[in-house]
Amino acid sequence: MKPLELYLHIPFCIQKCNYCDFLSAPSCAGERKVYVESLCQKIRSYKDLAKAYHVVSIFVGGGTPSLLLSKQIEQIFEAVRETFVIDSDAEISLEANPGTVTEEKLQAYRNCGINRLSIGLQSAKDRELKRLGRIHTYEEFLWTYELARKAGFLNINVDLMSGIPLQTLVDWEETLHEVARLKPEHISAYSLIVEEGTPFYERYGNGKHLEELPDEETERKMYYRTREILESYGYHRYEISNYARLGYECRHNLGYWNRTEYLGIGTGAASLIREERWNEGEIPEKLDRKAQMEETMFLGLRTMKGVSKAEFAKTYQRTMESVYGKVLEEMQKKGLLLVGEDQVCLTDAGIDVSNYVMSEFLL
Repeated sequence: MKPLELYLHIPFCIQKCNYCDFLSAPSCAGERKVYVESLCQKIRSYKDLAKAYHVVSIFVGGGTPSLLLSKQIEQIFEAVRETFVIDSDAEISLEANPGTVTEEKLQAYRNCGINRLSIGLQSAKDRELKRLGRIHTYEEFLWTYELARKAGFLNINVDLMSGIPLQTLVDWEETLHEVARLKPEHISAYSLIVEEGTPFYERYGNGKHLEELPDEETERKMYYRTREILESYGYHRYEISNYARLGYECRHNLGYWNRTEYLGIGTGAASLIREERWNEGEIPEKLDRKAQMEETMFLGLRTMKGVSKAEFAKTYQRTMESVYGKVLEEMQKKGLLLVGEDQVCLTDAGIDVSNYVMSEFLL
């Protein structure tokens, strides 16, 4: 049996945030009920495929999964456990937003085997939360966080966002200190990206109102200060935007970056099975050898560990140098890649221009 990661998508939220381009939308109780029933049916439809795999991680994302009723989360996990073999030590995560969590829900999560919560905070400043269109305050986040600890959750991630409109470097530093002092096991620190189809794009797209956004130099300082501050609290950066205490790196995300097979179930969820990639409802696309090697490089380089030459050669029966020798040499000369005896990884300068470096590995 091969390792498999499961992703379950819950496309519902109370309201869309101003920056969000994820597949999610407000809904009524009836719509959520119908969706959960359909999701459970879809999960059970994979009974034959499941025979070849053992599940190493499960991630329930959205949207806002914590918007569902406790009994609906229980329904979903009943279907999962009927269909798949789940490792006894599997990492099982659920995304939760302040304002949607109760003591009763948290106990239900624990009963379902959920052992990791990912709480969407984004900022410790209420004025920034309001600009983002979040439904909660920082105090409500603290209440949710403490409730989760009292419920017995020993593995909690907190999502944070830099580059928010009118955010200063000091604002960001204060948010980092506030959250790090709470000692969550994991912190995801992302920079705002203004995506098409969002309220933020209407305001800031095509170069409009750029004076409200932190400039490039400030954003760079925010990124550097993120590492400095979080390392001072005992976190290490193991991926471009993710920090963890030792042993609490998100196994599910590491699986994505290492190209572990994963099955996405639910509206728009993505899958990678037997080198076929698809989104729910789409026709699978077979990845050829070239595409597989490209993904190995630009996904693996997101991690601080980087990509192993030995593993590359074992997987593709070709040395990394025979495929990417010129690129490796050029990126190393520019100080953007560290090419060791086995590992190839980004330098600090390479991280600053990671999109450029990774694009160089497209064949």
